[in-house]
Parts: sequence; C-alpha cells; structure tokens
Amino acid sequence: MMQVMKRRMVLLGLGGLAAIAATGWGAWRVSSRSAPSANRAVGALSAESARGNPNPLALYEARLPGLNGEPFALSALKGHPTVVNFWATWCAPCVQEMPHLDQMAKELPKVRFVGIGIDTAHNIAQFVDKIPISYQLLVAGYAGISMVRELGNSAGGLPFTLLFDANGSIFDSILGQIEPLDLRQRIDRLVVKSKT
Repeated sequence: MMQVMKRRMVLLGLGGLAAIAATGWGAWRVSSRSAPSANRAVGALSAESARGNPNPLALYEARLPGLNGEPFALSALKGHPTVVNFWATWCAPCVQEMPHLDQMAKELPKVRFVGIGIDTAHNIAQFVDKIPISYQLLVAGYAGISMVRELGNSAGGLPFTLLFDANGSIFDSILGQIEPLDLRQRIDRLVVKSKT
C-alpha cells in the first residue's frame, strides 16, 4: 500500500513538472516571437525607428559625470565617429559584450567609444575594478532610460548601442547584445562614411 502511494506521488510530481515545463516552453515561444532580435537595427537605418524620430540632441546636449565625478559634455564627441553603448552592471548581455567593445576601442583609435551606465557610480566603479575598461565610462543613473528612449529605443531595453557619424547624426543602432563581427562591419561602414 505504501509503495503504491509513493509511486502515485512520484507520477503526480513528474506530471506536474512536465506541465510546468510545457507552460514555460510555450511562454518562451510567445515572448521570443515578440522580442527584438539581437543586433536588429533600430536606429537611423531602420524604417521602424524612423517613425520613432530619434533625437541625437538628447545625447549631445547632455553633461554626465565620469567615474571621477567630473562632468563631461557629450557635445565634445561631435567631429568624431562615435560608438555609444548604454549598459548596466545588472544587465548580463551588457556585461558579456563589454570586453568585445573594449577590444574594438583599442583596435580603432580614430573612433570614440563611450559607455553610458544606467546604473550608480558605485556599481560601475566596482565593475571596473573587476573588469577594466579602457574607453570612457559615464554615469547616467536610472534617469538615463529617458535619454535612451529619446534616441529611438522606445522600449528602453539594454544593451543599446548607437553609432554616430562625425556630424553628430545617428548612423546606425543595435538593440540587444552586439555580435562583434557584425558591429565591426557597421563601424567600418561608419568610418568610410565619415571620410567622405
């Protein structure tokens, strides 16, 4: 009798786990269809973002502190091809892509790279102590989400990477984790455009 009850409990438990797994899989399928693909252009080159009317002045009119607390006027980026990456320490894809961005920043000295943290200065400083980053990091805090939205990312998702030409126009953008080869090709096109 006891073995029959144990067997029933095991079977009921397995049935419950199977139902949970099926529900989770179904929810994942539905959400993955509506989620943006990594590296989907959402900036100036995409028809979808053109409707969102991104405003590059949201970046160039801002002054944000660096990790040393000194404010930096983002207008100083004009005149250079620039890669701006919005990220946060709590965003796993953001953290995973940063070593790739750092490597590109070292390989491409004529392109400015800036990371804007949607996070606290304390969290960013702790992160940099563990994973050194050579390019400039600025702190926007959680209020930086409004800047992200003004720049064409209406969902406010992270990571969000923008490529600006030397004139200060948005050349391209990526919502989601970058793929290094794809980003390098986009930057190469940006550099060619900036020379003409």
